[in-house]
Amino acid sequence: MEEKSFLDRMLGHLRETCKYYTGYPKYLGPSRVIHFTSEREFVQLLHQGYPVVVAFTIRGNYTKHLDRVLEEAAAEFYPHVKVLRVECPKYPGFCITRQRKEYPFIEIFHSPEQAANQGRVADPNITKYSVKVLPFNYDQSAYGFREFFKRHGIRSSPDPK
Repeated sequence: MEEKSFLDRMLGHLRETCKYYTGYPKYLGPSRVIHFTSEREFVQLLHQGYPVVVAFTIRGNYTKHLDRVLEEAAAEFYPHVKVLRVECPKYPGFCITRQRKEYPFIEIFHSPEQAANQGRVADPNITKYSVKVLPFNYDQSAYGFREFFKRHGIRSSPDPK
């Protein structure tokens, strides 16, 4: 095994630890992006109390870029923000309820609370919830997510003690 030069070791260390783009892909560890499988699982995710970034996607070239952005954001904000990816052709019912025609788009769901007015409910075991939904229209990068969370007062990191 050949000995690495000081410069090679230094660049290797920089690539592994630097939070900013250095021109090389970063190793982010195992994927933290959750793939949508059912609305029930989505509701359970909301009840954990963390904000949920939901990317509504279809297959395309831009989606490949968005996947890398989501992977980086999920790795950076884990476990304080959950990142969920929905493939709309597989789950059209969930995507159609958002009433958007341009794909991909991102929305952030947070602060689930039991709805004050339950309305007419056929089954008494069903509880309605109210969730704050914010459309994400910032720079699609980990930096953009960080700024968005800051502006809207969403906690994306542990509280300083």
